[in-house]
Amino acid sequence: MFERMRAWSERNMPTRETFERIGWLRPIAHRILLPELWRFHRRSVPRGVALGVLVGVLIPVAQTVFAAIFALPSRANVPVAALTTFITNPFTTPAIWAFSIWIGRMMLGHHGGDPAVVEGVNKAMGWSEWLLRDVGPALGLGLVVVAVVGAVLGYLVASITWRMWIAHKWRHRRHERQRND
Repeated sequence: MFERMRAWSERNMPTRETFERIGWLRPIAHRILLPELWRFHRRSVPRGVALGVLVGVLIPVAQTVFAAIFALPSRANVPVAALTTFITNPFTTPAIWAFSIWIGRMMLGHHGGDPAVVEGVNKAMGWSEWLLRDVGPALGLGLVVVAVVGAVLGYLVASITWRMWIAHKWRHRRHERQRND
């Protein structure tokens, strides 16, 4: 399973050359193409995951480009940040938005109510007013909360996974040395 995930990410991960070919990025290409932003190490990878989740949830279009640009000041790994934005896709976005609306409504104190009253209010308001007054603020607040909590959780999971992977590599090396001695 991990081999398939690794192969998929290698096929879909943006490369330095991908960003070199984007014409409108040429003025800042020298910053995006810094080697330290493309190396995988214990600090840049969790930052890339957190940034990718944050951008993926909050920005609906051109997420990969925004993740790459935001990776500059945060010193995050550009490929990881760009790849992690795919957490939002046509299959996951409706669920993320529904959960965000639910979170936002809870935080704003709109716990729902009598369905007949809610339907009557919605008919009286119309779709645009309903969207702007009821769903819009709840969705906005919920998306911010989901993005921030997701970014923090992504950072923690990536950090812990990185440490476990390194510990595994060290144990494997030690075991190999013991076998060869």
